[in-house]
Amino acid sequence: MAHHHHSHAHTDLKGKNLIISIFLNILITVSQVIGGLISGSLSLLSDALHNFSDVLSLIVSYVATILSKKKACTNKTFGYKRAEIIAAFVNAATLIIVAIILIKEAIERFLNPIPIESNLVIWLSLLGIAANGFSVLLLKKHADNNMNMKSAYLHLLTDMLASVAVLIGGLLMKFFQMYWVDPTLTLAIAVYLIFMGYDLLKESTRVLMLFTPSTIHVQNIVEAISKIDPIKNVHHVHIWQLNEDEVHLEAHIDFQKDIKLSEFDIILDKIEEEVYHNFGINHVNIQPEFGKCDAKQIIVQD
Repeated sequence: MAHHHHSHAHTDLKGKNLIISIFLNILITVSQVIGGLISGSLSLLSDALHNFSDVLSLIVSYVATILSKKKACTNKTFGYKRAEIIAAFVNAATLIIVAIILIKEAIERFLNPIPIESNLVIWLSLLGIAANGFSVLLLKKHADNNMNMKSAYLHLLTDMLASVAVLIGGLLMKFFQMYWVDPTLTLAIAVYLIFMGYDLLKESTRVLMLFTPSTIHVQNIVEAISKIDPIKNVHHVHIWQLNEDEVHLEAHIDFQKDIKLSEFDIILDKIEEEVYHNFGINHVNIQPEFGKCDAKQIIVQD
């Protein structure tokens, strides 16, 4: 059976990059909270709140990265392979919660506008752009094939964009006294957070709920396996994604004749090759049957 393996060096690099990003974000958060309170800028305080959520999400991602390296044991037969998926789910949920808080604050500021010390806003937003930009570059290469790292990367990317928005707002307030820009930018940041967080929340929920991966069509797999001789019927099919790297298939297979165990092993090899190369399934568990009276539907609620 084909399995994927990731080197420890790759995971260690992910961990180091996450730690650097955590410290950078703590620096930005503290600076922006102080600056936001002094200047009276809501967009700066909202950016600080978002940065604080980044710190929490990066810590969650880091812990999940460490846990995912732990070996399986008798009372944890899958080990901690789902830790990173849970981290992605938590981070996506926090993105949306932070966004809702920002919307509430922005509406209140629209109703009660106040003048803002724009110089401080400009300098602190530049700090946010520089630190978050560096963190984004650190995590980008890990984000393409890891849901946990993608969630951390999205937190940082949206925060960098938020800092750009705050900078533009600071400049408009400094030169044109357009103080309504501050809550407007806060609303825009919040809407973008909801948009980004929802997709990741949906994706991680699918994995946690053991849904069939969206790229896989069960009927196509059943048809492909059924073509292998002497298979009569494929039923009781379960397909789920354990984590980023593992997709599992479990099925009952009804044979047309009473075959030997050695013959079954040859057929099993064919099934594994078929589903791995054509459907990306790398863990297969087949229950062979002959003349057994059970439900023959493809999907059976156990």
